Parts: sequence; structure tokens; C-alpha cells
Amino acid sequence: MAVFMVKVYLDQQRRFIEEEAGKKLQKEQANLVSVLIAKKDIPQGFTINADVLEVSIIPSQFVQPQAAVSLDRITGMITIAPIFKNEQIVLSKLKWPARQETVKSSLATGTPLGKRAVTISVDNIATLAGMIRPRDYVDVIVMLPVPMKTAEGKETTQLMAMPLFQNVLVLAVGQETSTISGQEQEGRYKKEEKRETVSFLLITLALTPQEANLITFVQEQGKIRLILRPFADSQLQAIQPVSWETLFQYLMPQEAVKQPPKEENEPTEYVEIYRGLGKERVPLSK
Repeated sequence: MAVFMVKVYLDQQRRFIEEEAGKKLQKEQANLVSVLIAKKDIPQGFTINADVLEVSIIPSQFVQPQAAVSLDRITGMITIAPIFKNEQIVLSKLKWPARQETVKSSLATGTPLGKRAVTISVDNIATLAGMIRPRDYVDVIVMLPVPMKTAEGKETTQLMAMPLFQNVLVLAVGQETSTISGQEQEGRYKKEEKRETVSFLLITLALTPQEANLITFVQEQGKIRLILRPFADSQLQAIQPVSWETLFQYLMPQEAVKQPPKEENEPTEYVEIYRGLGKERVPLSK
């Protein structure tokens, strides 16, 4: 009996140690982030490509500001300062090559493989007052009247804001398809007033064929809003749709908790009982 009890105790301790080790490993993995680092020393003026980069997994507290996490975002950029071996690739040391001439690139050439160029119509607010530019990345949010039924069974509609797509590449703004170099920045703002308003109402996105069908349907049903993403951020997040109910829960979470839960089997029929001159309504239980 003593040997059996010792064995049971040792098994329990082993399982406890294994569970604690598993929890510790999960916690450590949750704090790890993948970043791009240099395989070798990269000189100034070098054009970034996949041969000189590799992915490194490091704790999130050691990630440098503006660290690049996606190779697609920085391929073709030029270093403006030397980058040493095993150093994180940061956007502050990179720039896009300046164009000798202001030439609009072909839209078909700039569309990634497997994607389709889809032009949507949005208002000036959705384009961040004209600040979105080609080669930026955006999230697409749609405002839709969603059909639903009330507790009484009546059909109604409720306006909801729902995330549609994330991390979408902007191919063109109006008829502008090329990125603007630093030498053209001043001239761009001088010409801004001469642009027609329609240039800011047409945004061309790179979407898959299925996503193109979805956004075409949504555009006919509601309004589309674009949210500009940081250039180095390519992570996707789970976002909850927003309605009046979720808005009030966010603004007044304590009030939402105080509301008593509704009884599922609330009686709907009553019987009246008279006792002398007194009357009492008693619910009928099913």
C-alpha cells in the first residue's frame, strides 16, 4: 500500500511539473515575434532582396521600433545607412528608389500574382482626406444595414460596422499608380489643389477574385471605409462587428452587467383568483 501511494504521489507530481512546463512554454511563445534580420553586412545604397535577409524569432520586448516583419513590404527598397550582420531591418534605414522621371507604372504590372485590381468608389473621409497613396496598405470596413428579427418575431434592420478585409494593398489612387519620391514631395503638394475631386473618390485595391466579388456586392449595399495601416504592420487581428448594443457595452460596461438576465421560460398566461374582495393573478406553469 505504501509503495502504491508513493507511486500515485510521484505520478501526480510529474503531471503537475509537465503542466507547469507547458504553461511556461505557451507563455514564452506568446511573447515571441518574428522579425527580419541581416544575414551579412549590408552596405549603404544596397537594394534589399531575399538573399541578404532571414527571419529571426525574438522576445517582443527586444523588437526595434519600425522593425520590418514582411519581406514583401521592403523588397526593392534601398539602404540609406549600413546594416550589420544579425541586425534587425528597420524602416528608418530604408527608402524607395527615386525615379529619374515621373512615369506612371502599369497597373497590370503592379498587381501581385493571384490578385485582381478592383476599383471602388469612396468619399473623401474614407480616403483619409486624400492622404492614402499607392503602395500603402489599408483595412476595409463596411457599414451595412443587416436584416434581423426582434424578440417578437418582427423583421427589422440594424446598422452595423463590420471588418471586411485586412492588410490590403492599394494599387492606385484615382489615376495615380506610382509611388512619389522624396524629390517630388514639394511639387506634389503644390499640384494638390489642381487635382479633381474624383481622383480621391476612386481607390484601386489588390484583392483575390472571391474578395472582389464580396466587395462588389457590399459596395451596392452600404458604405465602405478605409483604415490606413503602418507600413511595417502586416498582422491580422480578430475584430468584433460593432452595433448599438456593442457600442453601449463598450461605453457603459458596468451598466450592461447590472441588467438582470431575462427569464427564458417567463409565463405568458395568468389565471385570476378571487379571495373575498381581493383579486390575485397567478401565472400558469407549463
